[in-house]
Amino acid sequence: MAELLVVVAIIGVTMGVAIPSLWTYYKSSAMTAAGEQMVAVLNNARQLAIRLNTTVCVTYDATGIQYHQSTCGAAAYTGSGTDSAGYIYLPTGMSLSGTNDLCFGYLGAGVATPSPCVSNGTLTVTRSSGGTINVTMATTGRVKLQ
Repeated sequence: MAELLVVVAIIGVTMGVAIPSLWTYYKSSAMTAAGEQMVAVLNNARQLAIRLNTTVCVTYDATGIQYHQSTCGAAAYTGSGTDSAGYIYLPTGMSLSGTNDLCFGYLGAGVATPSPCVSNGTLTVTRSSGGTINVTMATTGRVKLQ
């Protein structure tokens, strides 16, 4: 009986030490996944600009992200990965802030024309329960997590 109590005590101490580490890992993994999803969304816009041989503008609002062909004011692109209104939705509990109207040219680089296009910038992905991660787009069109 004493051996069983010692084993249960050791398991309890081990769990007490492990659970905070696992919780931290879970939170950081969720942030990294949301950031990687944003990188994929921006890279898809870049590929779309190259494939369609036109400028693609990426805009966001509280609902989600949209691609627009030629200008930021054009109708939303509907296709693979979007709903019927052209939205790509953020994961639950995530929000975006930072540079809006990021644009990719037909060669995949960031472009500043037509207005209000921005050729480079940073999007910040924020988790409602805490934590942020930055996604940057360079003028060359390269998108990465920071």
